[in-house]
Amino acid sequence: MDNIEIENLRKDYLFAELNEDNINQDPIQQFDKWFNEALNSNLDEPNAMALATSTKDGKPSLRIVLLKGFSEQGFIFYTNYDSKKGHQIIENPHAAITFLWGELQRQVRIEGTVEKLSIEKSTEYFHSRPRGSQLGAISSHQSSVINSREELEDNYNKLDKKYQDKIIPKPENWGGFIVIPEKIEFWQGRTSRLHDRLLFEKDSNSWNLSRLSP
Repeated sequence: MDNIEIENLRKDYLFAELNEDNINQDPIQQFDKWFNEALNSNLDEPNAMALATSTKDGKPSLRIVLLKGFSEQGFIFYTNYDSKKGHQIIENPHAAITFLWGELQRQVRIEGTVEKLSIEKSTEYFHSRPRGSQLGAISSHQSSVINSREELEDNYNKLDKKYQDKIIPKPENWGGFIVIPEKIEFWQGRTSRLHDRLLFEKDSNSWNLSRLSP
C-alpha cells in the first residue's frame, strides 16, 4: 500500500455561507433551490443519496439510492420491497437520508418516517422507466444470494424473450417509498471548520429553525 497519511488529508471550505437571513424559511423550497443548483453544476448523479435504515432492534444498514421525486409531502425512491432495506423499513418505518454535493461543499441530512407509495403511483413510475430497467426489476431478486453472474443474465434474457413486444407488468414486490421529513439539516462548509448548520424541525404544521454548532 502507498504510504498515504490519511490523518493529514484536509480541505478548506471557502465557496459560500448559509445564515438565517438567506435561507428559505420553508425547508422543502430551500432543498429545491440547492438541488437545482446541484443540477445546474453538472454534478454526477446529484440525486444520489445515502439511505440509512435499521432493524426493529436497532441494527443499522446504509446504502446509496436515487431520489426520484420530492414535494412538501416527502422524498421518494423506489426499490424491491423484499430487499434488505425493504424489510427493514416495513418492520421499522424510520429512516435517514443524506445528500452530499462535495463540489459545492454542501450536504443535506433528513430524518423521518417512511410509507409505501400507492400502487398506482408505483405502477406509473415503473412503466416510465427504460425497458431494460423494467426487466432488471423482475429478473433480480434483490439482496438474495445467487450462484453466479450468468444466472442473473440468463434470467434477464429469458424474461426479455417472454415480454418481447408486450407490456412488462410491475412486480407486486416492487414500488416506491416516501420519506416524510421530521428534521432537515442544511450544511454549508466554511473555513477553519466553522461550518454553517441550520436545522429545521417539524412542529405540527410548521417548521422551527435553529443553528447547530459545527
